[in-house]
Amino acid sequence: MPTLTDIVHPTSSRETVDEGAVAEMAAATDLQALMAQRVLRHIDSVLDKRLHEATEQLIRAHLQSLLPQLLDEIERVVRESVSQGFEREVPAFPGQPKRQK
Repeated sequence: MPTLTDIVHPTSSRETVDEGAVAEMAAATDLQALMAQRVLRHIDSVLDKRLHEATEQLIRAHLQSLLPQLLDEIERVVRESVSQGFEREVPAFPGQPKRQK
């Protein structure tokens, strides 16, 4: 049994086993990190593609349901703009008959 003042030198065969175990653990850790990185990259790619497709489908569906309302609103705004433009310009041409509403 060594005392506190004794210097203990490990045997060379034990050092080799420990270094080998450390190298194996390092290789396993690197392999796990590489595997995790590749899996995350795949997940990111699949999620990006599927979310893009799902979002595109939802936007198309909503646009189809909103399209009639949008066309009605555009028509109303254009009619009002044209009407206001004529009403604004009629006083500039006094010889023209007034428009009836």
